[in-house]
Amino acid sequence: MKTSHIFWIVVLLCTKASAQVDPIDKNNLAIGGYDLVAYFNGGKAIRGLPANASVYQGVTYQFINEENQKLFEGDPAHYLPQYDGYCALAVSYGKKVSINPEAFKITNGKLYLFFYGKSGTKTVNSLDTWIKSEPRLLKKADELWPKVTALKYKTGEGL
Repeated sequence: MKTSHIFWIVVLLCTKASAQVDPIDKNNLAIGGYDLVAYFNGGKAIRGLPANASVYQGVTYQFINEENQKLFEGDPAHYLPQYDGYCALAVSYGKKVSINPEAFKITNGKLYLFFYGKSGTKTVNSLDTWIKSEPRLLKKADELWPKVTALKYKTGEGL
């Protein structure tokens, strides 16, 4: 294989790995197949494997290994992302927005996911904004979530 072909394959894989995803896609796969347990145990966003999948409340979650799969199955609520996996910053604005599985933060033992991608002509990392005012934004998101949860979600909607 030519070096140029290898280069483009690597670029394509890297681009796909950091793309926006729906919290639950049309096939009921959560968070683009990323391993929820790995966020907590390794502090990393790692895509799980279809061979290590669990279905919880009709949604498929994938894990990097059987150990993580069993940990999730033992206490799913502990690992599930807040706000059903929608961007935490967007929820604090009263919106449902897709997330980038690699933009995340764990606060007080809870997983929060964020938008990181193109919004109009700019690249936006909503995690940066969240970190600057986390206590205020977290309070606002928690207050708004009961109303936001009822909103219709439009696939691919940005901030």
